[in-house]
Amino acid sequence: MPWEAWFTLAVTMGTVWALATEKLSPPHAMLAAVTVLLVAGVVEASEAFSGFSNAAPLTVAALYVLAGAVERTGVLEHLTARILGSEPQERRSELARVLLPTAASSAFLNNTPIVAMIAPAVAGWARRTGRSASKFLMPISFAAILGGLLTVIGTSTNLVVSGLLDEAGREPIGLFEIAKVGAPIAVAGLVVLVLIAPRLLPQRRAPGEHLTAETREYTVEMTIGAGSPVAGRTVAEAGLRNLEGVYLIELERAGHTVVPVPPEHLLEAGDRLIFAGAVERIVDLQRMPGLAAAEDKHFDVAGDEGAGRFYEVVVSGGSPLAGSTLKDVGFRGRYGAAVFAAHRAGERIQGKLGEVPLRAGDVLLVLTDSRWGDRWRDHRDFLVVAALAGTPTLRADKARIVGLIAAGLLIAAGTGLLDILPAAMVAGLLLIGTKVLTRAEARDAIDLEVVVTIAASFGLGAAMSTSGLAERIGSLLVDGLGGLGDLGLLAGVLLASMILTEMITNNAAAVLVFPIAVATALQAGLDPRPFAIAVAVGASSSFLTPIGYQTNTMVYGMGGYRFGDFARVGAALTGVVFLVALAVIPVAFPLHP
Repeated sequence: MPWEAWFTLAVTMGTVWALATEKLSPPHAMLAAVTVLLVAGVVEASEAFSGFSNAAPLTVAALYVLAGAVERTGVLEHLTARILGSEPQERRSELARVLLPTAASSAFLNNTPIVAMIAPAVAGWARRTGRSASKFLMPISFAAILGGLLTVIGTSTNLVVSGLLDEAGREPIGLFEIAKVGAPIAVAGLVVLVLIAPRLLPQRRAPGEHLTAETREYTVEMTIGAGSPVAGRTVAEAGLRNLEGVYLIELERAGHTVVPVPPEHLLEAGDRLIFAGAVERIVDLQRMPGLAAAEDKHFDVAGDEGAGRFYEVVVSGGSPLAGSTLKDVGFRGRYGAAVFAAHRAGERIQGKLGEVPLRAGDVLLVLTDSRWGDRWRDHRDFLVVAALAGTPTLRADKARIVGLIAAGLLIAAGTGLLDILPAAMVAGLLLIGTKVLTRAEARDAIDLEVVVTIAASFGLGAAMSTSGLAERIGSLLVDGLGGLGDLGLLAGVLLASMILTEMITNNAAAVLVFPIAVATALQAGLDPRPFAIAVAVGASSSFLTPIGYQTNTMVYGMGGYRFGDFARVGAALTGVVFLVALAVIPVAFPLHP
């Protein structure tokens, strides 16, 4: 191989390592890789930044505006309430009633807001009716992923592959073209979920649900200040022994820990008290005379104008919070909010809250101002799950307008009247013009980090093609799998995409495998299109871990899951998707031109 190919290989491996270990965020990793390749002369500037003029990232940005309008008007919340009903049904029937509309909605909207709206409603319904939310939340995430395979706008990965095809001088994917493969996969996947999820998923309840039917168990630190009325009294005398929905689990004094805390233990000023309990009761602790939130230096809330609203947020896999402590990241200064309490699925958080390394899927209870949710709702660091002090008023009167605009987009793009990009941009302008969203809300609905990641990743894909690296890897695949026939080559590309998407982001996986897939097909004398479809399907099929896909991370803490729970159902679902895709792709997209 020429030196350019070796250099591109090194840069690509470094990018995969940075993404897998979360040393860099996806946009930073992609931009750094493209910059290095540009400076080294592997790609020209026009190739390095071709993605910024490609239709794919622009279409993703426009569709984020539509998804924001759906969320703001509460369209899916009303639908969810009708679907769930109030009468108990057979377990599989209940699951099917939730998964089918979830998958259908995901075909036309971004997965994240769909799960963000449906999952909390389902979790609340499950608690009220005495069911375990863990039986529903993971399947909801998986159904949203499967539904994304029904149209080219169902997931950003499909749009990325479509854009890469266009960049390579080939016909982009039509709006419903991928449904020829995606529909059988989605049907098979949903059937598998309905049949096996109730049996394989454990009946987990987020810690604390035995205390109240309303929420999860949180861990919070409180202190006894000088002059506190509880100082000098026993735990029982201070009324801390028989609190409703919350209990004292640990006491720390001068570096010494008392566990369990006996009712006759004498309290002193400076004691740090660790409580666990339901979120509403945990919040009530701040109103208890003599107790104050244990605010470390990174927690300084002095001068917090407008503070006073609680939000529950989930730490995402790509967040700088994952693997770091609140103190290390300077949470208060960085995000303008104070973490009051925390919840971790499957176990209780041990140690001081500000000094415990956080994990992806941890749920934080933050205290901040009333507009904080609008500023951080779509940020990659965490997913805003709910505002405890109430949510902004839904614009339900605009729901019909949103439905009409969305229908118009689908008709215009589906009939070929307009391409997907102009149709999506017209829809966005109409949403602003009809005042469904303000210009600021439309701007905030766009996840710029996803858009930049997609645009920058095109340069890395171009380097793999122009340097000869993709062609060389394709030759190795042809030599290694050629004995298995054409289907063996397709299986290799599909499997590589599915493995890589569990390690890095789905869009990055698609960009890295796409040029290899095309080179493999051309060297074998086959049509590259079915191989591109295999990349889109494989890169979207992340079912094995809670951190492989954003919606998986979102339900991880909400359902009280453990890390290995995802593989219980995900392994079978991954196998079904692989086999169905391998059977359907050659039929829907003949391998020979």
